[in-house]
Amino acid sequence: MTLPANSEKPSLDELIGRLSALHQKRIDLGLERMHRLLERLGHPERKVPPVIHIAGTNGKGSTLAYLRATLEAAGLRVHAYTSPYLVRINECFRLGRAGGGVLVGDDELRAALEEVERVNAGEPATVFELKTAAAFHLFAQNPADVLLLEVGLGGRLDSTNVVETPLASVITPISMDHMDFLGDSLTSIAGEKAAIIKRGVPVISAEQAPEAMAVIEAQARRMRAPLFASGESWHVSVEHGRLVYQDDRGLMDLTAPRLFGRHQFDNAGLAIATLRAIPAFKINHAAYEAGIVGAEWPARMQRMTSGALLGWGPQASEIWLDGGHNAEGGRVAAAALGDLEERVSRPLVVIAGMMANKDAQAFLANFAGLTRHIIAVPIPAMENAMPADRLADAARSLGMRVEIMPGIEAALRALSRLAYEVPPRILITGSLYLAGHVLALNGTPPA
Repeated sequence: MTLPANSEKPSLDELIGRLSALHQKRIDLGLERMHRLLERLGHPERKVPPVIHIAGTNGKGSTLAYLRATLEAAGLRVHAYTSPYLVRINECFRLGRAGGGVLVGDDELRAALEEVERVNAGEPATVFELKTAAAFHLFAQNPADVLLLEVGLGGRLDSTNVVETPLASVITPISMDHMDFLGDSLTSIAGEKAAIIKRGVPVISAEQAPEAMAVIEAQARRMRAPLFASGESWHVSVEHGRLVYQDDRGLMDLTAPRLFGRHQFDNAGLAIATLRAIPAFKINHAAYEAGIVGAEWPARMQRMTSGALLGWGPQASEIWLDGGHNAEGGRVAAAALGDLEERVSRPLVVIAGMMANKDAQAFLANFAGLTRHIIAVPIPAMENAMPADRLADAARSLGMRVEIMPGIEAALRALSRLAYEVPPRILITGSLYLAGHVLALNGTPPA
């Protein structure tokens, strides 16, 4: 369906709603529809800048943020495609510009989506497929030096897995998630993600569980792709609060990442290893330093320092936001909170909302030793959100004290009425969809 030329342009939300109606399944992995779309668009995926392709369970976005910040500090123009978005769909599409990238504007994005809608001609396609086709269309039309391409789900059948010869294939830590689509074992999930490895293309992997690494190694051998694995080809550590990276080319002593948490040292190390594995890039020490310090990625252990939330919660409390939603995501958030507790001790409250297909008990178990106070909230306007009472049951099964609140504002205002000797540390977590809702409520959407 297309609109008459003289009609008012639809909003992006209206357009996405229209595209959503083309396929009854929100997620339907496969590449046939994607290849059809790209052929009708004139194969824009063959005309984009050189690609760094990023798969994994956790840390994809943060690793991409370090790559982008470092490449931009080196003077390169960097396109980036990420998902999901937090507040506005524009966040998924960053266009490279001299001096730093920008989120795509409404008019340019609308034009790209409408062109994809036109060539699709009403045939079944998921929103992610249509969005990814629009991304390739946009990136092919705008010159840049490199495209950072984040896998949406899995790898083998993900809509991004149509680039034949990327500069590098990057695999962040793999853990149990999306088992209904990727399989119920770490081996099967790793197989899906390792399928982004292309013949002869360097593979850079984070530290993995042995069964996941075995799959990656086997696929790299099969594709004759050089493998640069953490702990073998390169190492990253924290020494006196600084990031120390070492490989066979030498050692770099860098300022700690601005993004908080021990896991961010690992994500930054993966980004450094990736850039050092690509012969075409000559990145100097100053660019690495600027990239590691300057990288920003919202809703990943993000301290809320302004906005509406601070006025709702207890006075002088700390409010943190993290989009972690699986057991491993909970583990790294809990470790970061443990580090904070060692520095400045505060009572901890976890406000959580999750999607229905997540393992709430496995996620919340990470916080059992840090707090007994959980507040369960729904995620507004998400039909697949976990009911708050079901999330509360998971918390109770872990021996946690749990309350149910109708939303974030109500939860924070309830906490502000409690008598704390020391202002609490509050973590809002459990879903990137919840995190996006919080950023919108707070009036601080990603720029």
